[in-house]
Amino acid sequence: MTRQAAYNSRMAAVDASSVPPIAEIDPAAARTRQQGGALLIDVREDNERAAGMAEGAIGIPREALEARIGAVAPALDTEILTICASGKRSLLAAQTLRARGYTRVASVAGGTQRWQALGLPTHSDAFDADAAERYSRHLLLPEVGVAGQRRLNASRIALIGAGGLGSPAALYLAAAGVGTLTLVDDDTVERSNLQRQVLHADARVGMAKTESARATLNALNPRVAIQTHRERLRAANVESLIAGHDVVVDGADNFPTRYLLDAACRRLKIPLVYGAVHRFTGQVSVFDARRADAPCYRCLFPQPPSAEEAPNCAEAGVLGVLPGIVGLLQANEAIKLVLGIGAPLVGRLLCFDALAATFRELRLGRDPECPGCGADAVFSGYQDLVQLCSSGG
Repeated sequence: MTRQAAYNSRMAAVDASSVPPIAEIDPAAARTRQQGGALLIDVREDNERAAGMAEGAIGIPREALEARIGAVAPALDTEILTICASGKRSLLAAQTLRARGYTRVASVAGGTQRWQALGLPTHSDAFDADAAERYSRHLLLPEVGVAGQRRLNASRIALIGAGGLGSPAALYLAAAGVGTLTLVDDDTVERSNLQRQVLHADARVGMAKTESARATLNALNPRVAIQTHRERLRAANVESLIAGHDVVVDGADNFPTRYLLDAACRRLKIPLVYGAVHRFTGQVSVFDARRADAPCYRCLFPQPPSAEEAPNCAEAGVLGVLPGIVGLLQANEAIKLVLGIGAPLVGRLLCFDALAATFRELRLGRDPECPGCGADAVFSGYQDLVQLCSSGG
């Protein structure tokens, strides 16, 4: 049992017969009493209050109420109103205060949810009103909370490719509040893209994918800075395009780009979130050069396969929903990396079969003879990697 659960259990066990009944009042009445001098105490946890609290309320988590109430209400005849999310915890908190000797205690029925529904004023100490509402579900998660959302808001993620994988990844990274999202793609929207590239629309056929993506992402979350580069990732620009980012998401559809990205991310020590799809199957992994034991992309593919072994979507086809699934997994990994939570897919290759609806995880160890990160590996320039891929090995 957690400390919070144990505390809740103890408080719930308070003998109701020894404590007079607690009055429950409507939020509108509570607002009137607050304006008349009553103290409004929000007994939710800190991360819950970050999404917004009643204006003028004092935040004291219920577990800390007994220890801290004396500092804000030294007189036992102080009028105190307790409020939580829905009215249950505040009632228990009011019972605790009554048991401690406070004589003028009431609980706000319906809690902050009812307060907001009535249009009563609220505020957030951590974010402005738009951000507090927009990211409220993140703020409720202890693993994210105020500190994590601020990390997301300050983060920079580079997304290579605004197509099948890039579309879902970009949508969810923007929705999550990534501070800067850099899109790199030199292509234009084609009607054949729309079956899977959900950033784009029929009216934008012929438009640059970067501009189409910018329009969609700005409409979703105007707080995110969208930087676009309508150019192909090449040996001459790879480092300049990804330098200064916290994470790079690989939404490319060709081996030269992937090998370039892998080499640049290793040299710049930037985590690379890899994803690929083929017909009905997809795979995801994370190559994190910051970790000495982490494999790289060339541990998985030391040499590029031939065009016959790995045809692209235009040649082999792809189930439209599949890039969506894989791209969302990539966005999930990128968010975890920014927040420093969970277990990233480092040293693991997650494979998805859309027809069987199954996931399979393969261990991917670092290859000591890897031509990219092995002990004897020698970096001889990005141009050589392009030539390697164009020659098929």
